[in-house]
Amino acid sequence: MKKFLAAAVVAGMTACLAGSVSAASNPFSDVPADHWAYDAVAQLAKDGVIEGYGDTTFQGNKNITRYEMAQMVAKAMAKTNVPQNDKALLDKLSAEFSDELNNLGVRVSNLEKNADKVKWNGEARYTYTDEKHDDKPSQKAYPLLLRMEPKAEINANWFVKARIDASTNLNTDSGDSTAKLQRTWAEGRYAFGTFRAGKLPFESPYDSYMTRNSQMSGAEAEFPLGSGFSVKFTGGRQALKLAQQKGQAATDIATAALQYKQGKLSGTALYLYAKNDAFKGLKYKGVRYSNNANENKAGVYEIAGTYRFDKNAALTGAYGENTKADNFEKLGLAQFNYKGVQRENQGTWGAYVAYKHNGGFIGFDPNSDALAYNQKGWEVGAQYMVFKNTMASVKYFDGKDLDNDKDASKFFGRVQFFF
Repeated sequence: MKKFLAAAVVAGMTACLAGSVSAASNPFSDVPADHWAYDAVAQLAKDGVIEGYGDTTFQGNKNITRYEMAQMVAKAMAKTNVPQNDKALLDKLSAEFSDELNNLGVRVSNLEKNADKVKWNGEARYTYTDEKHDDKPSQKAYPLLLRMEPKAEINANWFVKARIDASTNLNTDSGDSTAKLQRTWAEGRYAFGTFRAGKLPFESPYDSYMTRNSQMSGAEAEFPLGSGFSVKFTGGRQALKLAQQKGQAATDIATAALQYKQGKLSGTALYLYAKNDAFKGLKYKGVRYSNNANENKAGVYEIAGTYRFDKNAALTGAYGENTKADNFEKLGLAQFNYKGVQRENQGTWGAYVAYKHNGGFIGFDPNSDALAYNQKGWEVGAQYMVFKNTMASVKYFDGKDLDNDKDASKFFGRVQFFF
C-alpha cells in the first residue's frame, strides 16, 4: 500500500475533514496543494498522526511497511473523535497489526480485538515429487496436507502458539489423516527479550532448512544487543531421525547463536551441541559417523549471511561443519534470490538458483524441498501467486548422492492455499 492511500484511509477513520482541513497547513514540500491526498495528509500531520522525513518530505508514493502502518493505527486509536461507522474498520486494523502494536508497546484493548483473542491461520497444500537416483527406481509421491496454526493471546506480553497437521497420500489413498499436534509453546515478548517454552520450532531458515526444520521440546531465549545484534540460546531434547533408527528417541541439544540484521546485511553465527549414544557406531550406507565408533556427541558450527543489493536481489552464503563427525560432516550453500511473492498480491513472483552441499551427519533433521538427504548439486526454483493467498511453486535439483557419487535429481511441485 502506498503512503498516500494509507494516510487517506486513516484520515477517514479519525476525523471528519470537512470544515477543519482547510485551516491545516501542510508541512511537506513534496505534497502540493492540488494533490488529491493533500487535505488528508495535512490534517493528519496537524493532529500528530503522521510524521515525515527529516528533509521535510512525505514520500507518499513509497510503499508503507507494516511497522509504519501500525504506528499510524496506534495514533488513530488514541483519537477520541473516531466516527462510529468507522470503528469496526479500526478494530479490524488493530487486530491485523496486533503483533506490531504490541512491539510498539500499544495495548490493544479487549473491545478493539473483540473475538481476535484467538487467531487461526493455516494452509491446505498439494505436493507432487519425483525423486531419482542412479541406483534405485524413480520414487513419486503425492502428499496432501492440511495445517492449522492457532495463536492465542494470554495477556499483553504472552501468547500460546501451536501447529496441527493432518496429511494423506493421494497416490495410494492411504496415510495417517488423523490431525496431530506437531508443536505447541508459550511465547513472551518484552523490550529486553523474547522467551519461548514448550515444543518449539527448531529451524535454520538462513541455510534453506538444510540442517534442521522440525521441532524440539525445551526453551529458547533471545535478547537484543543493539546496533542490529542479538543473541539466541536454545536448549532441550529432539527426536532425531538418525537416532531413532538406533532405538534412541531423544537427543540432548543446545545452541547458541549471534545474529545481525541491519540495512542490507544480515547474518548468523551458530554453535550446536548434541549428545546421544546412538551416534556411537552410527552408519549411513555403510559409512561411519565416527571412525573410532565411540563418539556420542555432535559439535556443529555454522556461519551464514545475506546481502540485499536492492529490494529485488539478494545473495546468501552458508558454511557449516560437524567437528565430531569424520564423514559427511560439511554443509555449504550459495544462493541468489530475485524478487519474492506477496501472499495478498496476485501476480507477484520470486525465483532463485543455488548450489548446495548437505552432508548427512550435519543435516540432522533437514526439510529441504528439492535437495534430499546427503546430497550435493544445483537447485533452481520459482514461486507465483496465482490468486490472492494461492501460491504455486516448482523446484528442481540436479546433483549427486554423497555416499556413492552417483547422479540424483528431484522435481518438486506444490500448490498452497493460505487462510
